[in-house]
Amino acid sequence: MAVTDKEAAEIVRRARFGTLPERVRLEDTVEERPATVPDPARDTYNSDEWLVRTCL
Repeated sequence: MAVTDKEAAEIVRRARFGTLPERVRLEDTVEERPATVPDPARDTYNSDEWLVRTCL
């Protein structure tokens, strides 16, 4: 039984595109990185400093 060009093309197409790729999880599509390096000296809250800046 001979395979025609059309049938051969169908076989090649099915071999290449016959199945869907594996599903990508949503967690794998997002990368989270901080925009800046946290600076503990800058991020500390000092109530006395706030009071002096705001009220004086």
